[in-house]
Amino acid sequence: MKFHVVPLLFSMVATLAWAAEPATPDSGWVSLFDGKSFEGWKCAGDPASFTVEDGQFVAHAVGGNAHLFYTGPVANHEFKNFHVKLDVMTTPGSNSGFYIHTQYQESGWPKKGYEIQINASHRDPKRSGGLYGIKDCFDPPVKDNVWYSQEIIVQNKRIVSKIDGQVIFDYTEPDDWSDADRRLSRGTFAIQAHDPKSTVYVKNIQVKLLDD
Repeated sequence: MKFHVVPLLFSMVATLAWAAEPATPDSGWVSLFDGKSFEGWKCAGDPASFTVEDGQFVAHAVGGNAHLFYTGPVANHEFKNFHVKLDVMTTPGSNSGFYIHTQYQESGWPKKGYEIQINASHRDPKRSGGLYGIKDCFDPPVKDNVWYSQEIIVQNKRIVSKIDGQVIFDYTEPDDWSDADRRLSRGTFAIQAHDPKSTVYVKNIQVKLLDD
């Protein structure tokens, strides 16, 4: 009888491990930001809304909203399954976001893809790490003026968001999801400059491609 206990426990542990995080291949991390320039990135909106300072992107809209899209060579900026991580710091009252599966557009809020919220104290109660408007977070483990690590894992129809290693949400897009634009398919990443009163810092943007 006891000879069956170890395989059973091993199976249970393996199942729980998958519940915590999708499996990843052995491929390494690739940087999407050189810390010195906008190489591989393209701004939609007033280009003065983004600067590069001390190895980080600074998002601060000078007029209306603006977005910085990754247009570089990694995966030909068409990502499907991936694990992306970035370091983020907010300032008091600031709002921003990191888009996934989106595509470049000249102006306005990106219509395609999903937004992972960046916000510790803005008047919008939807806070950092949440899937905006779908799996919102109202009490994240972040503070203004303190760097935190944001991870996003996409595997087919599943999205996992982590802040400093803590799971914020684990969401599976339903098969009958009806929004043709906001759905998991393929696309690039984008950083949001929300408004002139918001200043947010982003650095160390890296991605690991996962198997389809």
